[in-house]
Amino acid sequence: MENVNVKPATGKLGVLCVGLGAVTSTFIVGTLMARKGLAKPVGSLSQLATMRVGKGKDKQYKKITEVVSLTDLNDVVFGAWDIFADNAYESAIHAEVLKEKDINPVKDELEAIKPMPAVFDQNFVKRLHGTHVKPEASRWDLTEQVREDIRNFKAANNCERVVVIWAASTEVYLPLSDEHMTLASFEKAMKEDNKELIAPSMCYAYAAVAEGCPFIMGAPNLCVDTPAMWELSKKTSTPIAGKDFKTGQTLMKTVLAPMLKTRMLGLDGWFSTNILGNRDGEVLDDPDSFKTKEVSKLSVIETILDGEEHPELYGNIFHKVRINYYPPRNDNKEGWDNLDIFGWMGYPMQIKVDFLCRDSILAAPLLLDLVLFSDLAKRAGRYGIQDWLSFYLKSPMHDFEHKPVHDLFQQFTILKNNLREMGGYEADECVD
Repeated sequence: MENVNVKPATGKLGVLCVGLGAVTSTFIVGTLMARKGLAKPVGSLSQLATMRVGKGKDKQYKKITEVVSLTDLNDVVFGAWDIFADNAYESAIHAEVLKEKDINPVKDELEAIKPMPAVFDQNFVKRLHGTHVKPEASRWDLTEQVREDIRNFKAANNCERVVVIWAASTEVYLPLSDEHMTLASFEKAMKEDNKELIAPSMCYAYAAVAEGCPFIMGAPNLCVDTPAMWELSKKTSTPIAGKDFKTGQTLMKTVLAPMLKTRMLGLDGWFSTNILGNRDGEVLDDPDSFKTKEVSKLSVIETILDGEEHPELYGNIFHKVRINYYPPRNDNKEGWDNLDIFGWMGYPMQIKVDFLCRDSILAAPLLLDLVLFSDLAKRAGRYGIQDWLSFYLKSPMHDFEHKPVHDLFQQFTILKNNLREMGGYEADECVD
């Protein structure tokens, strides 16, 4: 085993969540229950998965927690910002994701988690009306307030390190502009209070990275996925990751599309539709917010099934995505997929998938892993885009010189190899 300079996971880790809604409250409840031994962290690789290290006679299978030094769940301290004043207990009850009997054992801890006022601009999330928000100020001043929030939280809770994760709503579509291309132009736009090109999520991202806190973007927002923020992350030696938690339908796509490619089966069309009734569904009912999500979802198939590489199989795919707000389902999402495929001699076939999933139940373990692994990356001296965390994300961030990897199995290999390296083992699985 090689010596690897990874600082130990000592002391408390602050986890500051932007948004204290269904996903975040489910994540917090599950983590608190798991550390009391009252629930299993199902879906979390960091807590349950094993992986191989070494080869031949030296081959061993170890839990990930035995391969790398991760923060113990007992050392995690939660905080949040939200546009509503409900504490974590009230939020979990209102979300109606978890049964009250599964929330009450950690009621006291949840009631102590009271969100800080949020940065909010309704122009970016048109269907929500926030009441627990920071007073009107310039984007730069709001960012400075968030930085102060981070410092105060860290001091008040005696945290050695802090990770910030966005688990709030999808913002309206924002194209990459000149103001996002360099750190200097981005800071200028913030100080000039350019409200059209500087989204609220960018205030959180800048504040976190400027404070040296890893930042994770769990929505498809532009936010941290700009050259300006890449520059800041390198300047402050801070890891960043995103975008968009990979939960239901896209998870299925990253499994099914590689199957088609592996078997050299053709694809004529892929129609996807979703119904969901939670706050995320309400936000995405707005066309401008849906466009942001649509771009994230559409990128998956076209990247895995490369029409230029195999034009006879994937050169003319019709790919359609729909999201429909349907309040009766609340957090229980249903994703329908219809795949029109073809095989030997061009003969047509169909694959139909109906995934009745629970959005927040699938997302919660992703938040836990992303937080712990981002903290690990920071302690390992890594910074910039953490593309090895693409396993958890719909629209993986990447610079202009590289293409993202969407194949779930390739992503898993990349994840394990990075863990091997940070654990002092040889990376020994290749990705073609």
